[in-house]
Amino acid sequence: MDGFANSWKPLEIERFLQERGHEVRLVDTYSLSRASSSAGSLGRKLPSLRPARLALYANDVASALLTRYGRRGRRFLSYYVLVTDHRLRRTILKSSLPLDDFDLLICETPYDAGVLADAVSARTLYDAPAPWADEVYYEGRLTGRQHLKLRRLETGLMEDVDHLSFHWESYARYAVEQYRISGRNLMTLNYGCTPAAQRARFEDPPRIVYLGFLSSRFNDPPLLARLAKQYPIDVYSGRPPDPQLGLNYLGRAPSPDVLQNYQLGIVTCSKDQLRRDGFSSKHLNYFAYGLPVLVPAWRRHLDVLAGSVTYTEQTFRSVIESLNNEKRWQSLSDEAYAQAQRLTWDETLRPLEALLS
Repeated sequence: MDGFANSWKPLEIERFLQERGHEVRLVDTYSLSRASSSAGSLGRKLPSLRPARLALYANDVASALLTRYGRRGRRFLSYYVLVTDHRLRRTILKSSLPLDDFDLLICETPYDAGVLADAVSARTLYDAPAPWADEVYYEGRLTGRQHLKLRRLETGLMEDVDHLSFHWESYARYAVEQYRISGRNLMTLNYGCTPAAQRARFEDPPRIVYLGFLSSRFNDPPLLARLAKQYPIDVYSGRPPDPQLGLNYLGRAPSPDVLQNYQLGIVTCSKDQLRRDGFSSKHLNYFAYGLPVLVPAWRRHLDVLAGSVTYTEQTFRSVIESLNNEKRWQSLSDEAYAQAQRLTWDETLRPLEALLS
């Protein structure tokens, strides 16, 4: 669990199933290569001395060093690091977990998903954040040939599990269209949210907030920086952005409740095919506080995200000005909050009940 958005869903799945009487074991693989997984312990910073875990640690170091080789080196070498990581994790998890003692195995990350193939009697669910091979490719970390090889590996994972889902339904359609998977085992298990008891209120002028990850190409930090030159945007993120972007970085948000102090949330994303069809978890975080969400006009499938307002770089300022009207803002805020209430975790995770009934 890395403490970021992809950590929330497994925690909510654990809560959802426990509240319905199921015994759940949550395995945190974030520190799989370390001597200890206990938060705050010295062992969490030191490598494990077990051979496979030590090899995984060495691979982690190699991954970190790739950033020093520039874009070209990173593009050619990342594939080998990714595949090694995938295989080592499968080996470690297979040897350390009693896979067939469980009725259902759920995996929330592509890095660990290989272990699902080693289950014999347990049913398997791979709940993928996004199509992995394409995500890495569009990040500039694979050559064309490597991309196809990683796609074949990932497609095999998708086809072999008993159940397949994604963190948002549009990714499932993307996988069927672009990966040509059969879709026979697909189920919908969307990301969710927890509507806040206290919503945001209208203010003039409206304040805009960005809350989320900023270290990946798919979030398009340069776009956010250009937009921030047109209108002030407060930025909260667990990791500082590139100082050269000149963003108004306020550190890690002390609590999601900081969103109560804003009137608009903003999402940025790249223009590649995956992100056009993609989803940002921050979108629902904003909705949970009744914030209308500014979304790039090139992002598709917004019909299921009421309360969204599209923009381009050219229209950004005028879009904000159109929302500096209490009646219009309140209408959109009501739509956003109502959408959040339709996408609570208890609603989006409900399909799990059928798997265990």
